[in-house]
Amino acid sequence: MPVGPQPSGPRPQRPRRSCLAVPGSSAKMLAKAQGLPADQVFLDLEDSVAPLAKPDARKNVVAALNDGDWSGKTRVVRVNDWTTPWTYRDVVEVVEGAGQHLDAVMLPKVQSADQVVALDLLLTQIERSLGLVGASIGIEAQIENARGLVAVDAVAAASPRLETVVFGPADFMASINMKSLVVGEQPPGYDVGDAYHYILMRILMAARTYDLQAIDGPYLQIRDVEGFRRVAGRSAALGFDGKWVLHPGQIEAANEVFSPRQQDYEHAEAILEAYEHATSEAGGMRGAVMLGEEMIDEASRKMALVVAAKGRAAGLTRPPPAGPPE
Repeated sequence: MPVGPQPSGPRPQRPRRSCLAVPGSSAKMLAKAQGLPADQVFLDLEDSVAPLAKPDARKNVVAALNDGDWSGKTRVVRVNDWTTPWTYRDVVEVVEGAGQHLDAVMLPKVQSADQVVALDLLLTQIERSLGLVGASIGIEAQIENARGLVAVDAVAAASPRLETVVFGPADFMASINMKSLVVGEQPPGYDVGDAYHYILMRILMAARTYDLQAIDGPYLQIRDVEGFRRVAGRSAALGFDGKWVLHPGQIEAANEVFSPRQQDYEHAEAILEAYEHATSEAGGMRGAVMLGEEMIDEASRKMALVVAAKGRAAGLTRPPPAGPPE
């Protein structure tokens, strides 16, 4: 486990319904992203940036973080993975240049807990040198191959900086020789069930064991918004917190799919309100009561807390009570 400073209290549960990928090599796209309604924007130094463009991309990212207006957004930079020659310079240049404006670093192609520990230790050294209060920058770990999935429990436990575990479908599909070239869709011949179900659930279980968020990867058919909704709906139904978006047209769909429906949010708040009253002295100190035609108890309260919290984070509110008839 890392020997660096520990964060005071649990990591923040930042909004991540829509996680917008922006190439660090494009100053134009970095500027445009600031005005888009994505919950998270990650400025990419990895796959979307050509090798020869990476040094300048670092400079673009630092400038965008320092000079841009990212109000209301979770700010993340995806560095290159540890098997490349660029990781160290990515982390040092970005964190030294704009660490005070950075919420998390995303580490791609994670295959072992040691890789997360190494990033934690490097961040700790930089934060100390800058005088930043301990462990302020979080880590997102991206699982992109079979080895990473097998190690995902250890990865999720590797650092107190961890905030999310992210599924990277394209590299993963290649790593297991999946018979498909369409990222996010079912492979030809797989006509029953969901070929990604085990992978998604494995990531979700590891994330929830350590109170982390779970994020689904991209859907590359960027103009097929209905296809995006369909695929996003699967991971949202399982309990994932959000999904990558590669195009502004996918943002609204992601924010909607990973938010509770208004009626579900209102029902969750009603359960919490009714159960709080029922367990109070005034309510008879009852542990199980009827809410309409539904019996609610402590398990109902826990389920309602999840839906209500997601609804509040999405800005949902209950309508005011109807006034007396005139």
